[in-house]
This record gives sequence, C-alpha cells and structure tokens, in this order.
Amino acid sequence: MSFPPSAPIAGERDRARGALYGLAIGDALGMPTQMLSRPRITARYGPVLTGFHPAAPDHPLAAGMPAGAITDDTEQALLLARLLIDGEGTVDPAELARRLVAWEDDMRSRGSLDLLGPSTKRAVELVLAGTPVAEVGRYGTTNGAAMRIAPLGIAVPSADPVHLVDQVVAASLLTHNTGVALAGAAAVAAAVSTGLDGATVPEAVTAAVAAARLAADRGHWVAAADVAERIVWATGLVRELTPLEACERVYALVGTSLATQESVPAAFALLTVCQDDPWQAVLLAASVGGDCDTIAAIAGAIAGACHGVEAFPAAARATLDQVNTLDLAPTAAALLALRGKA
Repeated sequence: MSFPPSAPIAGERDRARGALYGLAIGDALGMPTQMLSRPRITARYGPVLTGFHPAAPDHPLAAGMPAGAITDDTEQALLLARLLIDGEGTVDPAELARRLVAWEDDMRSRGSLDLLGPSTKRAVELVLAGTPVAEVGRYGTTNGAAMRIAPLGIAVPSADPVHLVDQVVAASLLTHNTGVALAGAAAVAAAVSTGLDGATVPEAVTAAVAAARLAADRGHWVAAADVAERIVWATGLVRELTPLEACERVYALVGTSLATQESVPAAFALLTVCQDDPWQAVLLAASVGGDCDTIAAIAGAIAGACHGVEAFPAAARATLDQVNTLDLAPTAAALLALRGKA
C-alpha cells in the first residue's frame, strides 16, 4: 500500500533515521520520569517537559544518569537491529536470547538497575534452560516486544501486512508469544513501516490497527483487552482535547503501565494529539508518567518515520549523540538495505 502525500515528504533515508532518532530521543526524555506518577512529574518538572533532564538522585531506576541518556528501550531496539542486520533480515531466537543475556550482564557491570523486563527475563532463562522456543514466551504480555520492534518496521516493507506480521511474530515470540503482546508489537512495526512509505500519522495509526488485528490471534491467548480496539478508542478519546488535557486523560483512563494494552494505545493517543509536531509528541509522552520512556520511544519512532529526522530539533539530536554512542545513521542505512531486498 502506498500513501501519496499532499506535500513533499522527507526522503526514505531521512525517515529511517527519524524513526531511530525519534525512538532514542523519546526514550532519553522519559529516562528521568519513567515509573514516576503524573503528579510527581508535574511537581518536579512542570506539566510538560521542555527538554532533557538528568535523573534525580532518588530515582528508582535511573539515579545518576545524565540528561540525554538512553535506557533499555533504545539499547534493546538497537540489539534487535544488529540481529536483523547480522541475520540478513531474520532473527534467530536462540541468538536473541544470548545477546539479551550479554546485554543485561553488561548493564549490571555498569551499575544499572534498568535491566531485562519481567517477560523477557523469564523467557530468556527458560530458553537457556532448554525449554522449546515456542513455549518460553507464552506468558509475555508486557510491552518489551513493542518497545524494541521499530527497527523491523524499517527493515520490512508495509506492502504485505501479513508478511510484516509474520516477521514481527518471528522476532518477538521468544519473549512475548501472546496475542496481546504480538498485537502491540505489530501495531508499532506497521506504523513505522507505513511511515517510511510516506504515510501521515493518521494513516500510520490506521495501518497499526489493521496489523494489531492480524496479530491478535497469533501466539498464546491470555485474558487481556484487545490492542487494536484500545488504539481506536484511545486515539478517539483525545482527538478534541488539548495536549495537556490529553496527557491527563491518558494517564487516568488509558493507563501507562508496562501492560501492552495500556502503554501502546497510550503512545498512539499522545502521538495523535501532536501528530504534526514530533518534538511536542515525545515531550508530552515523556511527561505522562508510568512507563513513559517506552511510551515516548514508541511515539517518537512512529513520528520520526512519518516526518523524518529533521522534525526533531538539531540540538536534541546533538545532545543524544554527545551523551550516547549509538551509530543511528549507519544502522538506519543498513536496515534500509534489508528493506530493499525484501
């Protein structure tokens, strides 16, 4: 499916870079606010963040991290990107498990408390103990698959939604082999992929809903709200609201926990209310509370894919590059090369 724009769009390379920079910028903005309540964020930083902040000394996960530092969201997304590149577009679940273990060991050696999430940690331990890959992710319902899937959206075209969902499932089943988690990951990947093809944010949301519906019956069933329907509901909920009103409504009603059926619709809702301004979208998402580094990373990846890297301030991109060692541009180029072979 193609999306002919009414105005010139950023080049594909700029949009691929935009997806990765948007993910990392959203993640870094949400680093000091992650797992804090909305009232606590408002009291400390104001109603909406205005830029990067260091983590407070009493932060439960990120204490001591400087302004602009990324978290596990970006690091695991880039881990998946490297796995896709090394595998020429395929993901070997056993190798993913090994790399996740090595990543966590490295994080722990650096004194970080931001380690593997509950679904991923359980699955990795099981597969390394010999449990069949198809079974280890059967209880993975959190947003770990959705938070790291954006690189696959760059690598896989959107023209064949079933193929895209198949690739999402292959990359995610190790840790999140449940309908709800796969639906959330498929929604994010489809939105990024259609963004690279020239979609507007509303068009990317439409593609996300369709992909989530395709993925909902994949993997193991768990009792959870339908991701596609919650994206439709959440984006409609905020459509007539101001960004600040939307932030409060999402926090109160949609939810901002690690649960896929909360955080993924929350990201799409906050992106929708700022659909023409990626920078404001990630600032708002990083201010919502709960798992807001993941929510902002997802919103940023989709916004960047739709608008291109130049939609984020040059100063923000420079800060990200100075504080972290990421190699986002060459990674985006390598993922695009995979897209050209698909």
